[in-house]
Amino acid sequence: MKKEDYELVENYMLSCMEDSAHDKEHIYRVLYHALDIAKTEEGVDFDILISACLLHDIGRKEQFTDSAVCHAAAGAEKAYAFLTAHGFAERFAGAVRDCIRTHRFRKCAPPQSIEAKILFDADKVDVTGAVGIARTLVYKGEVAEPLYTLREDGRVSDGTGDGQPSFLQEYKYKLEGIYSHFYTARGAEMAEERKEAAAAFYRALYREADMAYKTGRKNLRDFVEGM
Repeated sequence: MKKEDYELVENYMLSCMEDSAHDKEHIYRVLYHALDIAKTEEGVDFDILISACLLHDIGRKEQFTDSAVCHAAAGAEKAYAFLTAHGFAERFAGAVRDCIRTHRFRKCAPPQSIEAKILFDADKVDVTGAVGIARTLVYKGEVAEPLYTLREDGRVSDGTGDGQPSFLQEYKYKLEGIYSHFYTARGAEMAEERKEAAAAFYRALYREADMAYKTGRKNLRDFVEGM
């Protein structure tokens, strides 16, 4: 890829980034993860891969504005329109569009090309480990969701089977099981290296929150009559 083409695509990406959990640094990490993975695969078109990585989240604004919109689908069409408008071949723009359209975890739209599979894995690696925990917390703060919820008996829920959204619920529903959903061996390996960092944070947060309620309520009863 020529430097001027890279900078053209990069600058368009930068103009679209507004979500702090999916900011430009997330984009660069996904790109760098993808290049790492791509070195272990055959037949990768690096121009398609780099462009798809840079543009994969440009539809986030549309989804944030309207939750019914899929950012992968919206971003795919925006990327195709941008690339064709700036002289890139329709075949190239279509391949980038397909990568972006299938980078989100959905059974109905699995990635097909090697570039799409690498983007999928690179994006998922950035949801694993300490970075994945931090990004999830940032997002939960943006949408005003709590760290945890309480069970009917007043104890802190560990997130299992919760109907109400929270960080602990997100961990049990999504983050804990993401490590088995990779298409490339290198992507799976990168994720596995990060797994314990995320699990340790989850365990520590639940333990500390739960202990605060256990001891706190007992202590409160000592000082408030009728509790």
